[in-house]
Amino acid sequence: MGDTMTFTAETARAALEGILTALESEEASQKINEAKANASNDMLKVMQYVFPLVVQVEMDVIKKFWFTDNREGIIQFTQMIVALEKEDDVIADLHTQIRAHYLPPVNIATDVSL
Repeated sequence: MGDTMTFTAETARAALEGILTALESEEASQKINEAKANASNDMLKVMQYVFPLVVQVEMDVIKKFWFTDNREGIIQFTQMIVALEKEDDVIADLHTQIRAHYLPPVNIATDVSL
């Protein structure tokens, strides 16, 4: 990334919204849905087939925000998002929406009987 000082919460929100828009495009959505159907409920297959599609979409978008479109760029972007989402609920929500494309919802039991 050229200048980390330009990556503000506002920029992060714009990048995440761009990723969501790209993920919801007809082409990406179709590919992701096909990969999910092929993976079924097998989490290993989800990580093998679905996750790379989502990451590729993310890399295509983050390069517009001065990140490199490679492994290092996606790691740096994710680290910055994780740091920002602790202080910004909008960023946290947008990041959760992106993760929902490859991670199934987690049900946590609230009624624990001993």
